[in-house]
Amino acid sequence: MVPVDASGRWLAAAWMDLRRTPGLSLGYGAVFVVVSFALSFGLAALDLGSLILPLAGGFVLMAPLLVVGFYEISRRLESGETPSVGTVARASYANIGQVGAMGAVLMMVFLVWTLLALVLFALFYGQNPPSLDRFVEEIVFSVRGAMFLALGTAVGAVLAALVFTISAFSFPLLVDRPVDVVAAIAVSAAAVRANWRVMFGWAALIVILTGVGFFTLFFGLAVVMPLLGYATWHAYRDVIQPH
Repeated sequence: MVPVDASGRWLAAAWMDLRRTPGLSLGYGAVFVVVSFALSFGLAALDLGSLILPLAGGFVLMAPLLVVGFYEISRRLESGETPSVGTVARASYANIGQVGAMGAVLMMVFLVWTLLALVLFALFYGQNPPSLDRFVEEIVFSVRGAMFLALGTAVGAVLAALVFTISAFSFPLLVDRPVDVVAAIAVSAAAVRANWRVMFGWAALIVILTGVGFFTLFFGLAVVMPLLGYATWHAYRDVIQPH
């Protein structure tokens, strides 16, 4: 078991990795900013701005897959190598079958979340969800909106807890070793259960930092995503492969 304050050590190590590869890290992180902007403006242009919130929740669910490249960067730095763009690309091909299978698991959870979000919108708002210009007022400052947020948050929290348990260490493990997805999920779940105190705090930090990325008009994601990716690798090394 690792100490309760271990997450601070993981973030400190992640910050060092970011400082050692600023161009690569921020360039990779900028991809998340661009994609987030494109999706948000696209939905707004189609008058589907109300879907931004559930898609943000879906982003959190898919994040462990999206930051696989950061695990490889940290792994290379740990080995004394100099990471490159090719390093990030090659991470996608390391144990690609099992990484893809794990990605498919997360995609299924994402689809379930999307379906549940649409059902919740239909239950509370029928066929006419609030437009983007009325979204905050309707969702945050109304009784119906408060009930919708409470129920949606509860459902999202259950799915997020499931995803966190099965993916907290499974993707780094799949990048690091030639194991199958079932074994990786089992190892991740066992490690989270055995270290539930520190992992609970780590999950809360992930939510807070991701929220900072969103509430800075997505620009913060350029720094937040590298930090979380690198910290996840160091968490894996600390918990699964203690030095």
